[in-house]
Amino acid sequence: MKSIICFGEVLWDVSPAGRKLGGAPLNVSLRAQSFGNKAAMISSIGRDKIGEELAEAMKVHGGSLVHIQETGEYATSEVLVALDEHGTASYEIKMPCAWDNISLLERDVEAVKASDAFIYGSLVVRNRTSRETLFALLDHARYKVFDVNLRPPHYTPERIISLMEAADFVKFNDEELYEICAHLEFNEQSLEACISFISEQTGTDQICVTLGKDGAVLFNNSTFYYNKGYKVTVADTVGAGDSFLATIISQLLNGMNAQEAINFACAVGSIVASKNGANPEVSLAEVHTMLGMKTGK
Repeated sequence: MKSIICFGEVLWDVSPAGRKLGGAPLNVSLRAQSFGNKAAMISSIGRDKIGEELAEAMKVHGGSLVHIQETGEYATSEVLVALDEHGTASYEIKMPCAWDNISLLERDVEAVKASDAFIYGSLVVRNRTSRETLFALLDHARYKVFDVNLRPPHYTPERIISLMEAADFVKFNDEELYEICAHLEFNEQSLEACISFISEQTGTDQICVTLGKDGAVLFNNSTFYYNKGYKVTVADTVGAGDSFLATIISQLLNGMNAQEAINFACAVGSIVASKNGANPEVSLAEVHTMLGMKTGK
Protein backbone atom coordinates (compact mmCIF):
# COMPACT_ATOMS: atom_id res chain seq x y z
CA MET A 1 0.00 0.00 0.00
CA LYS A 2 1.31 3.42 -0.98
CA SER A 3 0.50 6.90 0.27
CA ILE A 4 -0.83 9.22 -2.46
CA ILE A 5 -1.73 12.89 -1.87
CA CYS A 6 -3.71 14.83 -4.49
CA PHE A 7 -4.03 18.62 -4.61
CA GLY A 8 -6.63 20.76 -6.33
CA GLU A 9 -10.30 20.99 -7.11
CA VAL A 10 -13.22 19.18 -5.46
CA LEU A 11 -16.60 20.01 -6.96
CA TRP A 12 -19.98 18.98 -8.22
CA ASP A 13 -20.25 18.11 -11.93
CA VAL A 14 -23.70 19.34 -12.96
CA SER A 15 -25.22 17.95 -16.17
CA PRO A 16 -28.73 17.29 -17.50
CA ALA A 17 -28.42 13.82 -15.95
CA GLY A 18 -27.96 15.31 -12.48
CA ARG A 19 -25.17 16.21 -10.07
CA LYS A 20 -22.15 14.00 -9.47
CA LEU A 21 -19.01 14.26 -7.37
CA GLY A 22 -16.04 15.43 -9.42
CA GLY A 23 -12.83 17.38 -9.88
CA ALA A 24 -9.88 15.72 -11.63
CA PRO A 25 -7.59 15.38 -8.58
CA LEU A 26 -10.47 14.13 -6.43
CA ASN A 27 -11.31 11.52 -9.06
CA VAL A 28 -7.66 10.46 -9.06
CA SER A 29 -7.61 10.24 -5.27
CA LEU A 30 -10.77 8.14 -5.03
CA ARG A 31 -9.63 5.74 -7.74
CA ALA A 32 -6.18 5.37 -6.16
CA GLN A 33 -7.82 4.55 -2.85
CA SER A 34 -10.04 1.94 -4.50
CA PHE A 35 -6.87 -0.01 -5.33
CA GLY A 36 -5.90 -0.24 -1.66
CA ASN A 37 -3.63 2.78 -1.43
CA LYS A 38 -3.84 5.34 1.35
CA ALA A 39 -5.06 8.36 -0.62
CA ALA A 40 -6.02 11.84 0.52
CA MET A 41 -7.14 15.08 -1.09
CA ILE A 42 -5.94 18.60 -0.21
CA SER A 43 -8.64 21.09 -1.19
CA SER A 44 -11.30 23.48 0.09
CA ILE A 45 -15.10 23.60 0.17
CA GLY A 46 -17.49 26.36 1.18
CA ARG A 47 -19.46 26.51 4.39
CA ASP A 48 -22.70 25.97 2.48
CA LYS A 49 -25.27 23.26 1.92
CA ILE A 50 -23.67 21.87 -1.22
CA GLY A 51 -20.32 21.81 0.60
CA GLU A 52 -21.84 19.66 3.35
CA GLU A 53 -23.32 17.41 0.69
CA LEU A 54 -19.98 17.19 -1.12
CA ALA A 55 -18.22 16.15 2.08
CA GLU A 56 -20.85 13.47 2.68
CA ALA A 57 -20.49 12.22 -0.88
CA MET A 58 -16.71 11.98 -0.43
CA LYS A 59 -17.23 9.85 2.67
CA VAL A 60 -19.65 7.58 0.80
CA HIS A 61 -16.94 7.01 -1.81
CA GLY A 62 -14.38 6.26 0.90
CA GLY A 63 -12.59 9.60 0.65
CA SER A 64 -10.83 11.23 3.59
CA LEU A 65 -11.83 14.71 4.79
CA VAL A 66 -8.72 15.24 6.92
CA HIS A 67 -7.13 17.65 4.43
CA ILE A 68 -10.32 19.34 3.20
CA GLN A 69 -10.43 22.97 4.32
CA GLU A 70 -13.63 25.00 4.79
CA THR A 71 -14.15 28.65 3.95
CA GLY A 72 -17.00 31.05 4.59
CA GLU A 73 -15.67 33.47 2.00
CA TYR A 74 -16.13 31.37 -1.14
CA ALA A 75 -18.77 28.93 -2.36
CA THR A 76 -18.35 25.24 -2.99
CA SER A 77 -17.56 24.67 -6.64
CA GLU A 78 -20.12 23.61 -9.22
CA VAL A 79 -19.11 22.93 -12.83
CA LEU A 80 -21.57 22.76 -15.72
CA VAL A 81 -20.86 19.71 -17.89
CA ALA A 82 -22.08 19.34 -21.47
CA LEU A 83 -21.75 16.07 -23.41
CA ASP A 84 -21.64 15.82 -27.20
CA GLU A 85 -23.06 12.92 -29.24
CA HIS A 86 -19.90 10.87 -28.57
CA GLY A 87 -20.07 11.33 -24.79
CA THR A 88 -17.14 13.76 -24.81
CA ALA A 89 -17.42 16.38 -22.09
CA SER A 90 -16.89 20.13 -22.09
CA TYR A 91 -16.94 22.26 -18.95
CA GLU A 92 -18.02 25.68 -17.69
CA ILE A 93 -15.97 26.37 -14.55
CA LYS A 94 -17.09 29.23 -12.33
CA MET A 95 -14.57 31.50 -10.62
CA PRO A 96 -13.81 32.22 -7.84
CA CYS A 97 -14.74 29.26 -5.67
CA ALA A 98 -13.48 27.55 -2.52
CA TRP A 99 -10.68 25.55 -4.14
CA ASP A 100 -9.21 28.74 -5.64
CA ASN A 101 -8.17 29.63 -2.08
CA ILE A 102 -6.44 26.60 -0.55
CA SER A 103 -4.24 27.76 2.31
CA LEU A 104 -0.82 26.34 3.20
CA LEU A 105 -1.25 24.32 6.41
CA GLU A 106 1.44 22.48 8.35
CA ARG A 107 -0.63 19.28 8.46
CA ASP A 108 -0.65 19.26 4.66
CA VAL A 109 3.10 19.89 4.43
CA GLU A 110 3.75 16.91 6.70
CA ALA A 111 1.38 14.69 4.69
CA VAL A 112 3.14 15.60 1.44
CA LYS A 113 6.55 14.93 2.98
CA ALA A 114 5.40 11.45 3.99
CA SER A 115 3.68 10.58 0.71
CA ASP A 116 4.94 8.26 -1.99
CA ALA A 117 3.39 10.45 -4.70
CA PHE A 118 2.02 13.99 -4.85
CA ILE A 119 -0.41 14.49 -7.73
CA TYR A 120 -1.49 17.93 -8.94
CA GLY A 121 -3.16 19.52 -11.95
CA SER A 122 -3.06 22.81 -13.82
CA LEU A 123 -6.54 24.19 -13.18
CA VAL A 124 -5.87 24.95 -9.51
CA VAL A 125 -3.09 27.45 -10.29
CA ARG A 126 -5.49 29.94 -11.89
CA ASN A 127 -5.68 31.84 -8.57
CA ARG A 128 -2.72 33.17 -6.61
CA THR A 129 -3.54 31.65 -3.20
CA SER A 130 -3.85 28.05 -4.37
CA ARG A 131 -0.95 28.52 -6.81
CA GLU A 132 1.41 29.66 -4.05
CA THR A 133 0.26 26.82 -1.80
CA LEU A 134 0.92 24.28 -4.55
CA PHE A 135 4.44 25.49 -5.26
CA ALA A 136 5.22 25.49 -1.53
CA LEU A 137 4.04 21.88 -1.25
CA LEU A 138 6.03 20.83 -4.33
CA ASP A 139 9.20 21.76 -2.43
CA HIS A 140 8.41 18.94 0.02
CA ALA A 141 7.24 16.20 -2.37
CA ARG A 142 9.40 13.17 -3.14
CA TYR A 143 7.65 12.08 -6.34
CA LYS A 144 5.64 14.71 -8.23
CA VAL A 145 2.98 13.81 -10.78
CA PHE A 146 1.53 16.56 -12.99
CA ASP A 147 -1.85 15.99 -14.66
CA VAL A 148 -2.13 18.52 -17.50
CA ASN A 149 -5.72 19.77 -17.79
CA LEU A 150 -6.00 22.59 -20.31
CA ARG A 151 -9.30 24.31 -19.58
CA PRO A 152 -9.53 27.66 -21.44
CA PRO A 153 -9.28 30.40 -20.24
CA HIS A 154 -7.91 29.11 -16.94
CA TYR A 155 -4.23 28.62 -17.84
CA THR A 156 -1.22 30.13 -19.53
CA PRO A 157 1.41 28.10 -21.42
CA GLU A 158 4.12 29.60 -19.21
CA ARG A 159 2.50 28.22 -16.05
CA ILE A 160 2.00 24.82 -17.67
CA ILE A 161 5.71 24.71 -18.52
CA SER A 162 6.74 25.63 -14.96
CA LEU A 163 4.48 22.88 -13.61
CA MET A 164 6.03 20.37 -16.02
CA GLU A 165 9.53 21.38 -15.00
CA ALA A 166 8.64 20.66 -11.37
CA ALA A 167 7.32 17.17 -12.14
CA ASP A 168 8.81 13.68 -12.18
CA PHE A 169 5.86 12.31 -14.20
CA VAL A 170 3.65 14.26 -16.65
CA LYS A 171 0.35 13.09 -18.12
CA PHE A 172 -1.21 14.73 -21.20
CA ASN A 173 -3.87 13.87 -23.70
CA ASP A 174 -2.65 14.09 -27.29
CA GLU A 175 -4.28 17.47 -28.02
CA GLU A 176 -2.65 18.99 -24.95
CA LEU A 177 0.75 17.62 -25.92
CA TYR A 178 0.58 19.11 -29.41
CA GLU A 179 -0.65 22.46 -28.09
CA ILE A 180 2.24 22.82 -25.65
CA CYS A 181 4.76 21.69 -28.27
CA ALA A 182 3.39 24.26 -30.73
CA HIS A 183 3.76 26.99 -28.09
CA LEU A 184 7.40 25.95 -27.77
CA GLU A 185 7.69 26.16 -31.59
CA PHE A 186 8.13 22.42 -32.00
CA ASN A 187 5.74 21.35 -34.75
CA GLU A 188 6.63 17.71 -35.45
CA GLN A 189 3.58 15.48 -35.99
CA SER A 190 5.22 12.38 -34.54
CA LEU A 191 3.83 11.66 -31.10
CA GLU A 192 7.11 10.10 -30.02
CA ALA A 193 9.10 13.10 -31.25
CA CYS A 194 6.86 15.46 -29.27
CA ILE A 195 7.16 13.35 -26.12
CA SER A 196 10.95 13.21 -26.45
CA PHE A 197 11.05 16.96 -26.99
CA ILE A 198 9.01 17.66 -23.83
CA SER A 199 11.21 15.27 -21.88
CA GLU A 200 14.35 17.10 -23.01
CA GLN A 201 12.86 20.56 -22.42
CA THR A 202 11.62 19.83 -18.90
CA GLY A 203 14.04 17.18 -17.66
CA THR A 204 11.10 14.83 -17.04
CA ASP A 205 11.82 11.19 -17.90
CA GLN A 206 8.31 9.79 -17.33
CA ILE A 207 5.61 11.09 -19.68
CA CYS A 208 2.27 9.52 -20.50
CA VAL A 209 -0.12 10.56 -23.27
CA THR A 210 -3.69 9.29 -23.46
CA LEU A 211 -5.24 8.82 -26.90
CA GLY A 212 -8.94 8.33 -26.14
CA LYS A 213 -10.31 5.17 -27.74
CA ASP A 214 -6.84 4.49 -29.20
CA GLY A 215 -5.24 3.82 -25.82
CA ALA A 216 -2.10 5.49 -24.49
CA VAL A 217 1.67 5.83 -24.79
CA LEU A 218 4.05 5.75 -21.83
CA PHE A 219 7.60 7.10 -22.06
CA ASN A 220 9.48 5.64 -19.12
CA ASN A 221 13.24 6.09 -18.71
CA SER A 222 13.88 6.50 -22.48
CA THR A 223 11.65 3.58 -23.53
CA PHE A 224 8.19 3.79 -25.15
CA TYR A 225 5.35 1.48 -24.10
CA TYR A 226 2.03 1.26 -25.94
CA ASN A 227 -1.54 0.13 -25.45
CA LYS A 228 -3.97 0.56 -28.36
CA GLY A 229 -7.12 0.70 -26.25
CA TYR A 230 -10.08 -1.57 -25.51
CA LYS A 231 -13.35 -1.33 -27.41
CA VAL A 232 -16.32 -0.29 -25.24
CA THR A 233 -19.62 1.49 -25.72
CA VAL A 234 -18.98 4.93 -24.26
CA ALA A 235 -21.49 6.30 -21.74
CA ASP A 236 -19.42 9.41 -21.10
CA THR A 237 -15.72 10.27 -20.90
CA VAL A 238 -15.94 12.17 -17.59
CA GLY A 239 -13.22 10.91 -15.25
CA ALA A 240 -11.82 8.23 -17.57
CA GLY A 241 -8.45 9.98 -17.87
CA ASP A 242 -8.37 10.58 -14.12
CA SER A 243 -8.93 6.89 -13.41
CA PHE A 244 -6.25 6.05 -15.96
CA LEU A 245 -3.75 8.30 -14.18
CA ALA A 246 -4.62 6.99 -10.72
CA THR A 247 -4.24 3.44 -11.95
CA ILE A 248 -0.93 3.78 -13.78
CA ILE A 249 0.67 5.65 -10.87
CA SER A 250 -0.69 3.13 -8.36
CA GLN A 251 0.56 0.16 -10.37
CA LEU A 252 4.01 1.66 -10.99
CA LEU A 253 4.43 2.61 -7.33
CA ASN A 254 3.43 -0.89 -6.28
CA GLY A 255 6.04 -2.53 -8.52
CA MET A 256 4.17 -3.45 -11.70
CA ASN A 257 6.31 -3.24 -14.84
CA ALA A 258 5.63 -0.43 -17.29
CA GLN A 259 3.88 -2.48 -19.99
CA GLU A 260 1.55 -4.21 -17.56
CA ALA A 261 0.86 -0.89 -15.83
CA ILE A 262 -0.24 0.87 -19.02
CA ASN A 263 -2.38 -2.13 -20.01
CA PHE A 264 -4.07 -2.17 -16.60
CA ALA A 265 -4.63 1.59 -16.65
CA CYS A 266 -6.15 1.54 -20.15
CA ALA A 267 -8.49 -1.24 -19.07
CA VAL A 268 -9.67 0.76 -16.05
CA GLY A 269 -10.09 3.95 -18.10
CA SER A 270 -12.16 2.06 -20.69
CA ILE A 271 -14.42 0.60 -18.02
CA VAL A 272 -14.98 4.05 -16.50
CA ALA A 273 -15.85 5.46 -19.94
CA SER A 274 -18.44 2.71 -20.35
CA LYS A 275 -20.27 3.87 -17.21
CA ASN A 276 -21.91 7.13 -16.17
CA GLY A 277 -20.03 9.65 -14.04
CA ALA A 278 -16.42 10.10 -12.98
CA ASN A 279 -16.32 7.64 -10.08
CA PRO A 280 -18.23 4.45 -10.93
CA GLU A 281 -17.33 1.24 -9.15
CA VAL A 282 -14.74 -0.82 -11.03
CA SER A 283 -14.08 -4.39 -9.93
CA LEU A 284 -10.87 -6.34 -10.44
CA ALA A 285 -12.94 -8.99 -12.21
CA GLU A 286 -14.02 -6.38 -14.77
CA VAL A 287 -10.42 -5.28 -15.24
CA HIS A 288 -9.15 -8.81 -15.79
CA THR A 289 -11.95 -9.48 -18.27
CA MET A 290 -10.98 -6.33 -20.16
CA LEU A 291 -7.31 -7.30 -20.11
CA GLY A 292 -8.28 -10.59 -21.74
CA MET A 293 -9.80 -8.75 -24.72
CA LYS A 294 -7.81 -7.80 -27.78
CA THR A 295 -6.70 -4.19 -27.94
CA GLY A 296 -7.66 -1.89 -30.83
CA LYS A 297 -6.13 -1.56 -34.28
